[in-house]
Amino acid sequence: MEVRAIWEGGRAFEAKGPSGYPMNMDATPNYGGEGQAPTPTEMLLSALAGCIGIDVTMILKPHLEKMESIEIIVKGSRREELPTAFTAAELLFDVKGDIDAKKVVRAIKLGEEKYCAVSASLKADITHRLILNGIEIEF
Repeated sequence: MEVRAIWEGGRAFEAKGPSGYPMNMDATPNYGGEGQAPTPTEMLLSALAGCIGIDVTMILKPHLEKMESIEIIVKGSRREELPTAFTAAELLFDVKGDIDAKKVVRAIKLGEEKYCAVSASLKADITHRLILNGIEIEF
């Protein structure tokens, strides 16, 4: 896979991969940017949520008609010193629907351990939490 990022001036870049969709990035003002687009680190956490979310929905495909919603909230922790890499990421899955908790837990574990290329590419310690219909489920 190849992605090309073209400088747009200042700290802004537009990247395109094989899909052809543009992905704009910018730095925040404290790093000399204009804050006109997500930062690369925001995109990285978004990619983590999207990657594992896609895997979870693929694994749960036979049960999706019973699902009302899936929201994934990612909280990343970073080093203080440069490079300020992510050291940990917690993914909170807030799921609503008529589905067995064991199936959702299994899908989340499979997604991260076997299928999600983004989580496999990060050095960060990745943990998960599940709230199913308002109740926290133990992993």
